[in-house]
Amino acid sequence: MSDEPAGPIDVLVVEDDSGDVRRLHEAFAELDHRISIDVAADGAEALALLTDCTDEPSSLPDLVFLDLDLPRMGGLELLEAVSDELVLARIPILVVTRSTNGEDIRESYDLAANAYLPKPTDEAGYDELATAVAEFWFERALMPTAAL
Repeated sequence: MSDEPAGPIDVLVVEDDSGDVRRLHEAFAELDHRISIDVAADGAEALALLTDCTDEPSSLPDLVFLDLDLPRMGGLELLEAVSDELVLARIPILVVTRSTNGEDIRESYDLAANAYLPKPTDEAGYDELATAVAEFWFERALMPTAAL
């Protein structure tokens, strides 16, 4: 298992539904990890935030939660843009969306998403999601951004 980093774990949530953002905040707040959450309401905003960090890789998020159904630039378009940038392509991206469309799932993995997870439908589901993500990504997996 990896040791918890000295600073907080930085998570970027790319989501336009404020209720889903609130539920994620609440679920992660219940965990025994220091987690800093930034929010981008669409893919274009997320890409701008990520691109601004490429000169300083230590400022990149440790993990991205990405909804596919977004205004301006959708999640699949963001995945494509991120996969074209070597520094950004190292960031683990978890697609968390309501779509169960097989084409969306295949295309997300083709564009290097690290996981495709169904979006929870209630508070308990968000708690379970946060716990599962923390157990795997924050406690077991070595994060590529830490190695930059």
